[in-house]
Amino acid sequence: MVDGSLLPGTLNVYKEAIDGDDVILTIDSNLQSIVEAQLQETIKANNATKAWAIVVEVETGKILAWGNYPTFDQNNPKEISNYMNDMTEMNLEPGSVMKPFVYATAIDTGVYPAGKSYTAGSFTFTQDGAGKIIRVANGTDTGYPVINDALGENFGVITFEQGLAFSSNIAICELLANYVNYDQFSNYLDKFGFYQYVDIPFVPETTGVKNITSASDYLSTGFGQASALTILQLVQAYSAIFNDGKMMKPYVVEEILNPHTNQVVEKFEPEVVSEPISAETAAKVRELMAGVMADGATGDRFKIDGVDIIAKTGTGEIFNEETHKYDENNYTSSVMAAAPGNDPKIMVYWGMQSTNYLGYSAEPFKTIMQAALIANAVNGTAQASAPQEGDTWATYTMPALINHSIEYANEKMKDKNVKLVMIGDGNTVIDQFAKEGQTVYSYDRVFLLTNGNTITMPDMTGWTRKDITAFWQL
Repeated sequence: MVDGSLLPGTLNVYKEAIDGDDVILTIDSNLQSIVEAQLQETIKANNATKAWAIVVEVETGKILAWGNYPTFDQNNPKEISNYMNDMTEMNLEPGSVMKPFVYATAIDTGVYPAGKSYTAGSFTFTQDGAGKIIRVANGTDTGYPVINDALGENFGVITFEQGLAFSSNIAICELLANYVNYDQFSNYLDKFGFYQYVDIPFVPETTGVKNITSASDYLSTGFGQASALTILQLVQAYSAIFNDGKMMKPYVVEEILNPHTNQVVEKFEPEVVSEPISAETAAKVRELMAGVMADGATGDRFKIDGVDIIAKTGTGEIFNEETHKYDENNYTSSVMAAAPGNDPKIMVYWGMQSTNYLGYSAEPFKTIMQAALIANAVNGTAQASAPQEGDTWATYTMPALINHSIEYANEKMKDKNVKLVMIGDGNTVIDQFAKEGQTVYSYDRVFLLTNGNTITMPDMTGWTRKDITAFWQL
């Protein structure tokens, strides 16, 4: 009938839904749980209104965990106040985490003033007839806004290396006014992929806003204000610094499988987007970022005992859409970090928005970084990334050892600098981890399950989560 009710004797046909394909993510579920818990702790401990964290494998771009808070319960759709993914859709003025890209531009174009000094504190400027920015004496009325170092700091006369360690805005102004020119900086912002779609599959994005037309906005963009970007853009750009100049596209979908045939419908592989800087430039920027972690520098609070970290911190002003002014008490606080410092494997970007921008706790970041290193069997110490004389540091392809004798396995593994763990007292290998064809690294644990019935509990002191998981799975 016209009202949709059924007439007696008519046939009602139901069409059952057909299951779609399975989507396999790059996300490590255990690490994701830790990130989620630490974001809650960030909100609680720092009275923050927003918090986020993302963990990425440097050499591949795989996103191992990501999250932002406050979140929502999908079972209560009426309570969802914000559907936006802050990682890809929030336009963010990130603050000083942008500064390494100014240094990278200066180094890559051959104009970086290594070892030279400048006067910090305040930057008063005007422009000449050709538009060049000219620094003038403080107190001069030029009609342009004076740029200051954060919190009214005045570091006096310091080197540009110290300028990054102390996060001096004036170092950026000096570099952009007297060494790097407008066209160079604009070009490198484009080369690093800022204000463009990262084009990550299946995830909605915004592009941010490139705002460098005026002199003050040009200078401010160099220390992370005036122009707005997305967190995913920032992560992709930093991969070039951490990965010897090769910029990796972040991705979160590993593959799509047909659940009925188990056939791969689509597979996603690591992708080098471009090489915006040379490997030499990347190494120099990493060296400068190591100074950020020095005693008394801005990264001091993010130190982790026994872990060699390079980082750049950021404190950013937040533009209030209602007042059309920057908030006076609410700021973005964040850190972009990677470990081990001289051969980064894992990168973490953690941040929040809060009125507590001076004495906030860095413990959530530390917990996430430590968990990420453990979950991926990465030794974060300087010794691991820089072997001493006589040590070896290499990668190996795991041979097929299943159904072979213990003697054969020992022979095949004797030239590999790994730690063999035999499970059981048998004489034949019946399972192995890592699997045939997988890559293993120096000092990794390799587990061989034998056909013996007696299993002795090993000493697991110092084992990673990955090691313990492999043991119990075997």
